[in-house]
Amino acid sequence: MTERSISNAAALSGWRKSSYSSGDGGSCVEVLDDHPSGIPVRDSKTPRGPALVFPTAIWSMFVTALKAGKFPA
Repeated sequence: MTERSISNAAALSGWRKSSYSSGDGGSCVEVLDDHPSGIPVRDSKTPRGPALVFPTAIWSMFVTALKAGKFPA
């Protein structure tokens, strides 16, 4: 079964802040590449909190839609 969440995201290393996160330390989303279950995503303000794991294809569609401006701010 594919993992859908990670209870303690700090247990994994290699997180990077999304380029779409605000630069003022506010709404920061971090992602982790090369995870076997998909793309883990966490809130940088709670690094020891949970992370959601999205299937790679779904995450790619989401990022493509963001870049195309389909989610206006």
